[in-house]
Amino acid sequence: MKNFEYAAPETTKEAIALLSDKWGETEILAGGTDLITGLKQEITAPKRLVSLKNIKDVHGIKADRNALRIGAMTPLGELAANKDAQKNFPSLVTATKNISSAQILTRGTVGGDLCQRPRCWYFRNGLLDKNKDGSIVREGDNRYHAIFDTDQAALFVSASSLGPALVALGATMTAEGPKGKKQIPAAEFFRAPKTGDEREYALAPNEILTEISIPIKGLKNATYEIRHRQGLDWPYATASVAFAEKNGTVSDARVVLGHVAAKPWVAESAAKALNNSALDAGSAQKSADAAVEGAKPLSKNGYKVQLVKTAVKRALLAAHAAA
Repeated sequence: MKNFEYAAPETTKEAIALLSDKWGETEILAGGTDLITGLKQEITAPKRLVSLKNIKDVHGIKADRNALRIGAMTPLGELAANKDAQKNFPSLVTATKNISSAQILTRGTVGGDLCQRPRCWYFRNGLLDKNKDGSIVREGDNRYHAIFDTDQAALFVSASSLGPALVALGATMTAEGPKGKKQIPAAEFFRAPKTGDEREYALAPNEILTEISIPIKGLKNATYEIRHRQGLDWPYATASVAFAEKNGTVSDARVVLGHVAAKPWVAESAAKALNNSALDAGSAQKSADAAVEGAKPLSKNGYKVQLVKTAVKRALLAAHAAA
């Protein structure tokens, strides 16, 4: 690990002033569960770390009639225990609790989960910069890589546990930078970088994610993950769903997949197959089958196609059964 400066400002404005406009020169320190590993692995070697721990405005959870607002520095465990989140957004609480590490739930933050770097072993070993066309992944061990959007070079999967649920729930991210605040829909926050100079999220190097706002619309919602037993690792595949249900008919359905693409994957065909129908085992299976339209597995991860179908069906039925 290389030497670096450490700063712990007390306001967002002060923190922004300490950030560089170039990636890698400075890094934001939240809980540190990902960044410290990145420093040790020399994925990044910043000249300065800017800690957000003393900035009160980016901590805590607030709820009103219209939305749940989550400060980006809120610990994951605090989110999982929040009664307003449990009442309105079981999909988000499930995704949080499934992280299952007491240490990460205590130290890890909501913003840190959304902004963590890829867990791809080629990325972690510094090999992707030498293979900009993705050939090293296509020809190598790609068991846990993408099955959607695999014609492009970014073949890792988004590591965020909360991302799929937030996209399904229509959340909005607030970021602050030198030009002030901006609102970013969750569906646009995540992205597949086209070059090594880009990050996996829609922030500039000198911008800070400060808040996540989720509208309270009374949508039924659920998350279902498929993982290796109860091991402390990332899932093979995830499905987060949200929909309105009135008089037994589904509307405004959203199906978002996790760990199958470089960003949370919005399965529009799955939602379309579900809308205007009654939700039962048959319609859930129809939606699940539609969820894998367009999938192009790599040489060793075709098994994920069936996992996606299972996750979607079980998430839909779980949301439907909830009170």
